[in-house]
Amino acid sequence: MVEGHSVHRVATMHRQRLVGKSFHATSPNGRFTEGAKAIHGKIFYRIEAVGKNLFAFFKHPDESEDETVVMHVHFGMAGNWAVYYPGKDNDDNDDEVPEPTATNRLRLTLPEEGITADLSAMTVNYGGMDLYEKKRLALGHDPLRDDADPEVLWNRVKASKKSIGALIMDQSFFTGPGNIYRAEILFKAGIHPDVPGIHLSREEFDLIWKHTVALLQRGYQTGSILTVDPDEAKKLGKPNLRRYIYNTSHCPRCSTRIQVWDIASRTCYACPQCQPKRLKQIKDETCQQESDRKAAPKTAATIIPKKEDCVPFNSHCARESVDIRLREGGPNRLTVKEIKRQLIQLGLMESTIPKGARKAALVKLLLEQQQLMSVRATVALNDKAVTIVSSEAAAVEKAQANESLAVEHIAELAPGQARKARAKAAQVLASENTNIATVVTSVVNGRKKRQTTTAVTPSPKKHRVFRKRKL
Repeated sequence: MVEGHSVHRVATMHRQRLVGKSFHATSPNGRFTEGAKAIHGKIFYRIEAVGKNLFAFFKHPDESEDETVVMHVHFGMAGNWAVYYPGKDNDDNDDEVPEPTATNRLRLTLPEEGITADLSAMTVNYGGMDLYEKKRLALGHDPLRDDADPEVLWNRVKASKKSIGALIMDQSFFTGPGNIYRAEILFKAGIHPDVPGIHLSREEFDLIWKHTVALLQRGYQTGSILTVDPDEAKKLGKPNLRRYIYNTSHCPRCSTRIQVWDIASRTCYACPQCQPKRLKQIKDETCQQESDRKAAPKTAATIIPKKEDCVPFNSHCARESVDIRLREGGPNRLTVKEIKRQLIQLGLMESTIPKGARKAALVKLLLEQQQLMSVRATVALNDKAVTIVSSEAAAVEKAQANESLAVEHIAELAPGQARKARAKAAQVLASENTNIATVVTSVVNGRKKRQTTTAVTPSPKKHRVFRKRKL
């Protein structure tokens, strides 16, 4: 899911790239034809992000604001709004305009400046200012906006019987955070997701809001959902740790098994040790379960939500490196292609790997090969058997350390652009041995260049994204 920080990045970048210009608008897949006609030739004069929602405003210079055409965008799981500048001194023609795809709802072109912008999203609709006003009233408080009011939000939260885990995902309360942020915010605050809003203290709410603001600001600046504080990651012995408990089997702080259960059909995560339930909460749950049991029909079994140990899956929203998946979950968490690559790196010839073999057989082969490599690396030292990592395995680990270039959905880049950016970043890291955290790409006048800062400077417009805060 494209979460709030990514939508704000799109808004910031497009203020520089697109706002103030008039475009030829078309709908390549035909699903926004009338909307494209409505904004064709009008000035794109304003863009605004509210949580996961993006609003673009179009009108002619001589038209009043009441005549504005507003385009509402919700990216969904993997939408993007990419901009191309072909022929503008780009390396290797990186910005060659691709053919429209089946998901391409809107294409904006400005031939005289060589700009093409392609929008693919789950939801794209249009209307007047009333569309914006109606949508805005239905949305809650965005931690990346200056008009967010935690006092008003607190008054609503403390009156709600919903769990704080449900409220953070309710975009009419907290606007912007998604499932990954929910898990990480509540873990950092040390609060169990099942605590009802009415049972939260003001201090606990303030702590939740503090982490919500800090983590989404970090996501806005870096373009990735990075929730672990770097100093703590080093203390935990995992300097590359990106998230604490989302899609993780064990807590990095106390090693307790992470529990998972559903809240409103979305998987929720918590560490029972670091986010303990309260006595009142346990009593309330027991009473509720007994009440449900008595109220249930005698012929029907009473279903009580069960908390289970987390079994990590391969998340497309928060992709982990091969090294992390292999270390924490074993070969079963790798794809067939990744397993074959591991076997080759461990010394097997590609021709010796059975073609058409099922994943289970390849997992078994990789485990056998890993064990063999470990045995070969066992040496006698001071009459004691000491197992050391082989040279081959060490080389594999170093290569894998540079594979962690995947990010969550980059809403401002198309998939092809993202792949090229990752490939270039890998080349830079290999040649300069530079930390990935310092390699960022900015777009200035359609050209890509490297910077030594991860910050994205908000446009000094009326609708600033947020005040600069010290994280």
